[in-house]
Amino acid sequence: MDRFGWFFRDLRFGLRSLNKDRRFALLAILALALGIGATTVIFSAIDCILLDPFIYPHVERLAGFGIQNLDRPQDRGRVRLSVPEFMDFREQNHVYQDIAGIDPIDVLYKSNEGTLLFDGAWVTPSSFETLEVEPLIGRWITSDDGKPGAAPVFVMSYRLWTKEFNRDPSIVGTTMTLNNQPRTLVGIMPPRFLWFNRDVWMPIYWTHSDLSSDPDNETMYLTNLGRLKRGVSLKAAAADIDVIAKRLAKVYPKEFPPHFRATVLSYTAVNANQTTNFLYILLAAVTLLLLIACSNVANLLLARATVREREIAIRASMGATRGRLIRQLLVESFLLSFAGCAAGCLFAYFGLKGIAAVIPPNVVPATAVIALRPIALWFSLGVTILTTFLCGLAPALHAVRGDLSSRLAGAGRGAGGGFRHGKLRAGLVIFEVGLSILLLIGAGLMMRTLFALEHVNLGFDPANVLFARPAFPAGRYDTVAQKRAFFQPVLQRFGALPGVVSVAETTGLPPYIGFGTDVTIPGKPHSDRWLTGFDLCSESYFRTVGMRLMRGRLLSEAEVDSAAHVAVINQMLAGKYFKDEDPIGKQIKFNAFDQWTDKDTPHDAYFEIIGVVGDVKNDGLQDTVLPEAFLPYTISGVGYRGILVRTAVAPLSVLGSVRREAAAVDSGVPLGDTGTLEHYLNRYELAAPRFELVTLSVFAGIGLALVIIGVFSVMAYTVSLQTQGIGVRMALGAQQGDILRMVLLKGLRLIGVGIGVGLLASVGLTRYIASEIWGVTPTDPLTFAAVVVAIVAVGAAACLLPARRATQVDPLTALRYE
Repeated sequence: MDRFGWFFRDLRFGLRSLNKDRRFALLAILALALGIGATTVIFSAIDCILLDPFIYPHVERLAGFGIQNLDRPQDRGRVRLSVPEFMDFREQNHVYQDIAGIDPIDVLYKSNEGTLLFDGAWVTPSSFETLEVEPLIGRWITSDDGKPGAAPVFVMSYRLWTKEFNRDPSIVGTTMTLNNQPRTLVGIMPPRFLWFNRDVWMPIYWTHSDLSSDPDNETMYLTNLGRLKRGVSLKAAAADIDVIAKRLAKVYPKEFPPHFRATVLSYTAVNANQTTNFLYILLAAVTLLLLIACSNVANLLLARATVREREIAIRASMGATRGRLIRQLLVESFLLSFAGCAAGCLFAYFGLKGIAAVIPPNVVPATAVIALRPIALWFSLGVTILTTFLCGLAPALHAVRGDLSSRLAGAGRGAGGGFRHGKLRAGLVIFEVGLSILLLIGAGLMMRTLFALEHVNLGFDPANVLFARPAFPAGRYDTVAQKRAFFQPVLQRFGALPGVVSVAETTGLPPYIGFGTDVTIPGKPHSDRWLTGFDLCSESYFRTVGMRLMRGRLLSEAEVDSAAHVAVINQMLAGKYFKDEDPIGKQIKFNAFDQWTDKDTPHDAYFEIIGVVGDVKNDGLQDTVLPEAFLPYTISGVGYRGILVRTAVAPLSVLGSVRREAAAVDSGVPLGDTGTLEHYLNRYELAAPRFELVTLSVFAGIGLALVIIGVFSVMAYTVSLQTQGIGVRMALGAQQGDILRMVLLKGLRLIGVGIGVGLLASVGLTRYIASEIWGVTPTDPLTFAAVVVAIVAVGAAACLLPARRATQVDPLTALRYE
């Protein structure tokens, strides 16, 4: 106890000292709480989303592999394998403990309430053993479940079990009809198990001798994920897979490009996305915020140390060593930091709930749970210790410097120390302003990005457009005739609904393309691939989307009904491949059709170009328009199909009628994805930039508030130290306006220097967020100017009140001021 007795004595003394100056203590604790809390929030988000988002044990050993086309290095490569390919890689590799395969599908469940649509998948039977996640109830799918003649089974996610079955444990062991086949539910997986974001997993047959036993295997492609053997690196795994791939390229030549290499990516890397970079940018932003908070508190401590100079001098004259005095001041800094940490953790708890509420769901791994974990609390404690030294060390060292006798004889309010500490306080203000400039410019660039995306020229009108995707039962709507039999009456029924302007079928949902291919145009030889997108659609598609005809004509109803080989192209295709020629009447071949194996799709077929339409965004909002063609949907039965409905009323108001009319045509075909086109754009194109803007703006706003507090406190204290000098000036004839101008100019000079430092730093650092902004340069003059104006305005406001107080000084009182 004696060893730590000094600490408890200093602790009691520090508490009494801070209790005497509660306004200072609360202000310092608030600043630290904001800085520590914001840092803890982002650290927790990074931990939950990036570092440990998965439920799988030893996730560092989980890795998938793919085939990268060396002629297209910008592409990630092919990660889906045919079943024979998958089996060969699984059997011939030397680096994987086992490899799991998954193929997502729609699963239709027939219940007493009708047909429900679930997100399902075919999986190789050993998948769950590879992932090593135990079921919550029952068992997982085993290798025996994939053998011919085995009873059909499936496993369900906790999410679906909760949503549709009210967590009823008795359903395990019951039989349900999925995709027209009775299957027995054998297990419920734990809450965070959402492999491929699916809710239902069913086993497939996967041995070479059994491939013909399952007709789905002929067209099934599996995304792979394997567990590496212990000690095997990603580089070694890639080398082994590459040898096998070069051997299999001779066996399956259609599946491999001319020049390729095998790549192996960790499961964590595969699931990384745009949010990954931004979270690290946010971590850098909150680090700046923490430094602003520490600068603020250090400035407050410096001002307080100046006031306490006589007290410190008296203690020193009574025998207290400099080390003893520094220790006492650091203990007080620790008390402030610890209180700030406690308040910051409370702030982080609610802040994480806010982050979880606004972060776009499509950019976070489905298994990630954003919560305040113990590691984040340890992180906060580490930050607390760091801030103790950042905030307290410099003020403590300054407080014990200087001549003892001069401080004993100095003014009681620290006038003697004002000059000694003034330069450091000014430097801290400049530091704060410079850091806040960085935060505000980052938020400003994000704001300009969101504005640019919200006002980008789409080329079509997304307002009042409803979309719906029918979920077809397996084997029932695979051919052209079957799809025509469904869509013709459905489009007619939808078009007759009150408030509906037009309705169309399509394989692509703007602003995205349905399919990709390379094209061949007679008389135009070329060495590179002419990559082009195409959509299969009905004749009313152009009117429904709102596309403009530029030349020629559009698809006719007769051409769609007869599956005529005609095409409408966009301006980008016309300008890129035909240059100044008139494309109307020219022939074009879509080479992807030659790879499709269904009997309806035409092979070696050329299409006549009959019209050119205006460009519309077809590769997201941020990328340039790609060459694109529109063909009659009746030429092939391949691919997902969607329905677009343009209305004269609120689109969602007709959704109920749309569902009823679809059920009237076939009650076994539920409408899966539904919503408005505007909501779709907001979710997949604007949600992430909006989240980035909100979060960065919050932190920039906190930083700006801390700067206001810092500038105000420094200027207020400077005025209090200069009361006698101000009185002398006024006694000699200085007017109130002169005093006001003097104080304001002093504060604005500090702010001006801080702005200069911040702008120089911003020019060098904003390039690191270039990947997160769009439609604006990292050194956008308008953003920089707006930030400067904002800083000058709030800085002047922070200086104004102390300046006005200076003008109220009574010269006679000030001359007697000590």
